[in-house]
Amino acid sequence: MDKRASGVLMHVSSLPGAYGIGSFGREARQFIDFLSDAGCTYWQVLPFTPTDAYNSPYASISAFAGNRNFIDLEQLRDEGLLTDDELRDQMYANPYSAAFDFLEIRRIPVLYRAFTRTDEAYRDKVRAFAEENASWLPDYALYIILKEANIGAEWYDWADEDLKFHRPQAVAAAMEEHAETILFMEFIQYVFFEQWKKVKQYANARGVEIIGDLPMYVALNSADVWANRHLFDLTEDGEPKNVAGVPPDYFSEFGQKWGNPLYNWKAMRADGYRWWMDRLGACFKLFDAVRIDHFRAFSAYWAVPAEAETAKEGQWIDGPKTDFFDTVNRTFKNPKIIAEDLGIIDEGVIDLLEKTGLPCMRVMQFGFMEQQDNMHLPHNYPKNCVAYTGTHDNNTVLGWLWEALPHERAHALEYCGFPGGDWAVGGSDSASCRAMIRTLWQSPANTAIVPVQDLCGFGKDTKMNVPGVPNGNWAFRLSEDQMNGIDRDWLKKLNQIYYRAK
Repeated sequence: MDKRASGVLMHVSSLPGAYGIGSFGREARQFIDFLSDAGCTYWQVLPFTPTDAYNSPYASISAFAGNRNFIDLEQLRDEGLLTDDELRDQMYANPYSAAFDFLEIRRIPVLYRAFTRTDEAYRDKVRAFAEENASWLPDYALYIILKEANIGAEWYDWADEDLKFHRPQAVAAAMEEHAETILFMEFIQYVFFEQWKKVKQYANARGVEIIGDLPMYVALNSADVWANRHLFDLTEDGEPKNVAGVPPDYFSEFGQKWGNPLYNWKAMRADGYRWWMDRLGACFKLFDAVRIDHFRAFSAYWAVPAEAETAKEGQWIDGPKTDFFDTVNRTFKNPKIIAEDLGIIDEGVIDLLEKTGLPCMRVMQFGFMEQQDNMHLPHNYPKNCVAYTGTHDNNTVLGWLWEALPHERAHALEYCGFPGGDWAVGGSDSASCRAMIRTLWQSPANTAIVPVQDLCGFGKDTKMNVPGVPNGNWAFRLSEDQMNGIDRDWLKKLNQIYYRAK
């Protein structure tokens, strides 16, 4: 990411489509066509892993598995595994919101029907895929099955102690007992990865690269923790000693207590960070570049006592620092990693960024809240950074302008050369949104990324996520008309003017 380029941030779930959520279907290719035609180099997405009970991709039951909801059902129909009538039964009328409740009921049964129609040759492909991913896939598949057998209880509440603590003999016996259902779970993952492989190939052929997103932490109730307890900071009973979070900041006066278990970095270092290298390797197969969320935890992480009421009670503990990234560079050739260095940044984080040489992040919305030396003001951006109008955790540009303090809004509009008129007007030709995007494109940052909501001039009701608020997030979707209404000619011209065209 050493040359001027641009891209758009939009999760797969936000794509248009008839089946309740965005998928790896034709709409994904249409979006890639839009990016390519507009001269953009990057499509940035959020994590591909299964979501939690609150639909967040940042607290998944697996660090490796793909979200089954992204599977394109029409491709399964074209393979003879589903019928047109079965597809019609999966359609969902509302194009503006991901239908998580609907998908929870409908998606597994229809995928199982597809699985029952596979022949042995197809199943042999699934088995070969499972063997290639033996470090995580069998455990994940069995975990899903055992969780259902335990009426949804988390692994640390299972009655069977041998399975609870992942004892090899018990796990092997369960694998044999549930062999057919495990194969079905492996079938889902095979289809997911095969379909995405084709989408990525299509993108790369059109000159578009994919930026993926890697959450720093995994959920306690995940197959990863269940199968690798020694790699996490847990008691002998499997309970976390401390959990992840951040101290008070812009988003929360009490900090954020995420609840994820922390890593046992001593144990991870002892085996050469094998689990992490497997995880990064899986990401590099999926994406051309990877943004590591909460990068600062590699320098020092905020450890909150598990019993604490708020994150205020936490403390900083040293992370693995350069030792980890030395291992990354020995393991992978020229890995493209973006360091999400937002939040409380100290000298340790700055030092780690300098030593690794990784591009950092800047968020334009944060630039108008403080003094002129604010690192988030575009004129202060280094070349080696990825700059955004906002991220998935921010308001939209228009929403931010509405909610900003009057002096912040006035500063932002003047700084960005707002041409005058009504700044509150939205839409794809919104003068205020365009002024903000143009200013970002003018910046020294090698890479400029705009959320699709800002290209559309949408308000705060289209925010992807409100940090610290569990409900009502992650559901934003574009309709096909809205996607087609984005002015690609304007974006193409912007890329040409500021030397960001691919």
